[in-house]
Amino acid sequence: MEITLNGKEFETQEKSLFKLRMLLGFDEKTVTIKNGFALSEDSPVKDGDSVFFIRKDVLPDRDCLDVMMKARLTPGVYEKIKNAKVAVAGLGGLGSSIAEALARTGVGHLHLIDFDIVEPSNLNRQRYRICHLGMAKTDAAALQIKEYNPFIKVKAEQVRITAENAAEIFADDDIICEAFDSPEAKAEMINAVLEKCPEKKIVAASGMAGLESSNKIVTKRIIKNLYLCGDGVSAAEEGRGLMAPRVDICAGHQANMVLRLITGCDEP
Repeated sequence: MEITLNGKEFETQEKSLFKLRMLLGFDEKTVTIKNGFALSEDSPVKDGDSVFFIRKDVLPDRDCLDVMMKARLTPGVYEKIKNAKVAVAGLGGLGSSIAEALARTGVGHLHLIDFDIVEPSNLNRQRYRICHLGMAKTDAAALQIKEYNPFIKVKAEQVRITAENAAEIFADDDIICEAFDSPEAKAEMINAVLEKCPEKKIVAASGMAGLESSNKIVTKRIIKNLYLCGDGVSAAEEGRGLMAPRVDICAGHQANMVLRLITGCDEP
């Protein structure tokens, strides 16, 4: 019978998936995928099956990695995520975490925008390491994404977003994640996009500082194409700093809302 093995046509008479795996020199630690699903138990092999055997200790090629992602996310969902174009505006605690979550989920096109560099005070809550100190945040974030998934297309721009350049910067993006520290910068960017690019979806954030309850951070739809994550109240101020846990929770809300929009779920 003929099957597809690791993306290529292959002829075999072996009807046991695990026996076929053993005959080809793969051990039991190999990731085994049949017809888009990862299997931990033996399964019959039938004519026309698509089979992947992937070692755990090496990065597979792009086709194999795609199959692995489909097995985790289901094929229809992964194709939408893979083809999505998402911008992350601001790469601090929120933005660096959002970018990582979207990259690990397989969003195929990420547009990273920030004007700042990585400094020591960032390390308490942002996704950077000591080796990134002094680097542009756009470069550091892009470098890390390549370590998660080298097949994602990353566009990095070290620029300050203003009302005047926002429409041009986001021209090719479908969804925009706002992740600024400054309330004034948030308002300026959001208003510019809503006015000049009303068809684009924005996922913004407000209120994630301090040590308030995690359950106060929520996602709300404010108006058409504008979603807001956070508690809406807890701004950073004297006596209430930005802590990694709540910042990460809010970033998770934003990334999850982006994925819901990509897959057709427009309600929080």
